[in-house]
Amino acid sequence: MGLTRRGILIGALAGGGLAVGYYLRPRNFPLPLEPGRGEYAFDAWIKIGKDGVVSVAVPQVEMGQGVTTLIPQVVAHELGADWRQVAVQPAPVSGLYANAVLAAQWAPLWMPLAPSLADEPDDLITRRWAQDTRFNATADGMSLAAYEAPTRAAAASARAMLMQAAGERWGVAWEECDTRDGFVVYGDKRLPFGALAEQAVTYSPPSTPPLRLEAMVEAPGEFPAGAPLHYPRLDLPSKVDGSWTFAGDVRLPGMLHAAIRHAPYGASTSLDGIDEDAVKRLKGYVRTVKGEGWVGAIAQDWWTAETALTRMKPKFRVAEGLETSAIDKVIDEAMRAGKAHRIHASGDMDIVKGGLPLQLRYEVAPAVHATIETSSVTARYDQGRLELWIGTQVPEATREAAARALGLDPGNVVLYPMGLGGSFDRRLEFGHAVEAALMAKEAGHPVQLTWSRREEMRAGLPRTPVVAVMAARPDTEGGIAGWRARVAVPATAREFGRRLFGGDSPQDAIEAVAGDDDALALEGAVPPYAIANVAVDHVPATIPLPTARLRGNAHGYTAFFNESFVDEMAHRAGREPLSYRMAMLGNDTRLAECLQRAAALAQWGGGGDNSGQGIACHVIRGGRIACVASARRDETGVRVDRLSAVADIGRIVNLDIARQQVEGGLVFGLGHVLGCSMRYSNGRPDRERLKDMNLPVLADCPTIEVEFIESTEDPADPGELGVAVVAPAVANALYSATGLRFRRLPLFDEEL
Repeated sequence: MGLTRRGILIGALAGGGLAVGYYLRPRNFPLPLEPGRGEYAFDAWIKIGKDGVVSVAVPQVEMGQGVTTLIPQVVAHELGADWRQVAVQPAPVSGLYANAVLAAQWAPLWMPLAPSLADEPDDLITRRWAQDTRFNATADGMSLAAYEAPTRAAAASARAMLMQAAGERWGVAWEECDTRDGFVVYGDKRLPFGALAEQAVTYSPPSTPPLRLEAMVEAPGEFPAGAPLHYPRLDLPSKVDGSWTFAGDVRLPGMLHAAIRHAPYGASTSLDGIDEDAVKRLKGYVRTVKGEGWVGAIAQDWWTAETALTRMKPKFRVAEGLETSAIDKVIDEAMRAGKAHRIHASGDMDIVKGGLPLQLRYEVAPAVHATIETSSVTARYDQGRLELWIGTQVPEATREAAARALGLDPGNVVLYPMGLGGSFDRRLEFGHAVEAALMAKEAGHPVQLTWSRREEMRAGLPRTPVVAVMAARPDTEGGIAGWRARVAVPATAREFGRRLFGGDSPQDAIEAVAGDDDALALEGAVPPYAIANVAVDHVPATIPLPTARLRGNAHGYTAFFNESFVDEMAHRAGREPLSYRMAMLGNDTRLAECLQRAAALAQWGGGGDNSGQGIACHVIRGGRIACVASARRDETGVRVDRLSAVADIGRIVNLDIARQQVEGGLVFGLGHVLGCSMRYSNGRPDRERLKDMNLPVLADCPTIEVEFIESTEDPADPGELGVAVVAPAVANALYSATGLRFRRLPLFDEEL
């Protein structure tokens, strides 16, 4: 019998006093916001100053996705604040900011034995765990899902308190007042927030927050081209004028700079030798610090530190250096004879057994994040106290990892969160924080560590390689009666979870999850079609390459497998690709509208021979997207001329940011269509510069059209939809243009 919530709870109540205590013990969190002079904290989210400035605490890192606008926008709308007087501050450490929504999504990673007990945000186990661990990671597009409701409730409560203060002054019922543009109003009377704040914080808010009738929404047709925005991004002015502070901009008294070299990937790596005599007379050089699998140089400036390492020529001993050929061999063997774990089954499994009439193989090479900002962190250690200035998606895990490395209590580690110059999930890893902490302790000075681009390529963990065999049994009308996907891929999500939640080293994490099934490594593998009989199998492949999350996560390759395969099925059946998909959608009217609107936007011509048009669609949780690509191959490679996408992301909070996210996702995904991969030899990648990654530059970017469908569904994140859908759309377009099928990413890495 499988574990159930009811079974666990009954068992706990019957005899599990410890479990009962865990469920029922109270959670009391002190108010985390500390008001400054002339400020008043209304709750964990909002401060209002005598000058009328409304400061909003944001527990998520800004990395280009616009979270430092979206959450304050929700507050401003509900509170009735003047957007010109809204400010942002990073949320302090507190269980009040726990991201229970993401915790539920990642339940298989932190509760692997019984994830079904914690796969909903309101589950007691989930909420308690997220609060106790102060889990507020920024990932998977969960910011609005996690924080819109609590910030909206906080703003409604603050609004009620302001109206109570105004109502008392005017001698009227507070319920008859309202707020608008930073004022409490009643008829022709009005008082600014700043004049009421000191009095307002003395009132108790209503037990049920008096929410406005409508949540924040921007309709797709509300902003014609060139119209001013109601809520322009709060982070853009400082990014344009250069005043936005990144981790590499930090300057502290007495601060030194560090560069680093990492060992190659492979078994039993160690530092074999370093010529420290070569830098004895190097002006500005301070010292060398050696760690597990790395060596760093500390100097008065970064260039001197980098020069010192170049002169010292560190050599690493590797028992068995990583080779791409070895990775390929492991995955091929797993695909051929590995044990499969069925992670999805629906319908009659007899229909999808054995050798199905159509079986096609697809491959995806390792992909790197290629962030503009390389890893950077500043550390200061003094008398048992560590301070870190770092941009990270997982601040609490970063604090704890640095504390472990230095043998400190986590309470003695202070982390100052910095904005990120893009991340694409690269900053879910935090090894550079540990390295800087160790360097700062040994140096006795603050140390700013910055990885070079070469080290970012060498030591930044890539998205996993994957092989899939897609199989189908056509029905009598050319549709799909049965669908089976057999996917050989490491347990890459569980591997990441071991590093994040267990503190494992990359190699220990690989060994810990070897042979495990991993549904999160196959997110999006179940096709969004009403196919009666579907099976999805995970074949774990334990490869010697540590792997990580990357924007789009598994959707970045599962959408490629599914939509490329569907397109091949359509053409083999002699069916037009759009109508073929539409016939299989069942009751998903939202995805149907996306497909129809995208086809109309692109002037879809049927995807016939020589049209150069390809279509694809995908679903990521509550979000849907369809994309038509116009592409061709010329003497320089692939030329994508146009991308036309239509998305349904539910209720849109900020239309401009949503469009930016879809457009950015399409371009990011295009980078992985054309390049951004690497091969390994003796533990080193074959590409170590951005210029070698075949990334699209501005001149390569196609005309991009993005439209949204007006919807009242809950908001869904748009940031990963474009990443997922662009690869199959381009591959399908190239088939219509050339008659060649491309079943490997990046395209032209190998023609299959």
